[in-house]
Amino acid sequence: MSKSNKTKKNRRKDTPRGADLRMTGGLRPSKKLGQNFLVDEEVISEIIEGSSIDESSLVIEIGPGMGALTEHLVERAGRLVAIELDDRLIPVLRVKFFGYDNFELIHGDILEVDLEELVRREKEEYSLTNVRIVGNLPYYITTPIITKLLEKGTGADSITAMMQKEVGDRLAAEPGTKNAGAITYQVHMYSEVFKVVDAPSDCFYPAPKVDSVVLRMDLRDEPAVKVSDEEFFFRCIKAGFMQRRKTLLNSLMTLGDFSKAEISEALEKAGIETTRRAESLDMNEFAILADCLKETKNR
Repeated sequence: MSKSNKTKKNRRKDTPRGADLRMTGGLRPSKKLGQNFLVDEEVISEIIEGSSIDESSLVIEIGPGMGALTEHLVERAGRLVAIELDDRLIPVLRVKFFGYDNFELIHGDILEVDLEELVRREKEEYSLTNVRIVGNLPYYITTPIITKLLEKGTGADSITAMMQKEVGDRLAAEPGTKNAGAITYQVHMYSEVFKVVDAPSDCFYPAPKVDSVVLRMDLRDEPAVKVSDEEFFFRCIKAGFMQRRKTLLNSLMTLGDFSKAEISEALEKAGIETTRRAESLDMNEFAILADCLKETKNR
């Protein structure tokens, strides 16, 4: 077990490891932006080692904050592009990393940045061979960010992300198990998931009310399963999990395009009992079911 995973004793929750406003230059973390600055050097070290970054890497950092992780990334990466939304932090980061010729700061929202174009331009200009995305993701928009990063065309080789532990456990769960959710299938469709390190709440300033975890998602060369229509495949999964306590025969009715008889026919053709629930289907079973539903409708 790493040191960062050991039980921490005698540490005040509101002042993790001696953190206070001096560590942020007097700037108070924004509640609106969900800011909790990582201040634990042991966890930072685990993230750096676990993200597989080297001098051939283009690193895109999401939400550098005060630059605690950034200052380690910039020393190891061939090129570091940090994307920060908070306009208060822009001058702080520009001053802090002024002397690094491999550092670029973008003031913007990761959900609005054209990552495909950014990666293409940076790799071409600096002759870098791999792309690593690293970030401490705001809890309230973790899923939209992960979804964007997994989209085809991003060009990333891996995503190393800090997130709320409950969300991380769901992403890392195996499809077809009790902890799985709709996002689980999307993550495993396009990546292999590895746990890097746990990050208890007292590793941050201010300390959040929940613990966090860091996952690394290594992007696959090809999707985990082949389906005739990936968009429809994910629609089926989302429909199944919208009412996860119901059987698939009933939950898939939320697709809106099929009668109960057609769903029953597709389930039978896929070899799936009508009494099963979405959380019991593995990736391959959902793929077969989605294709059977398409065939039933297009018949």
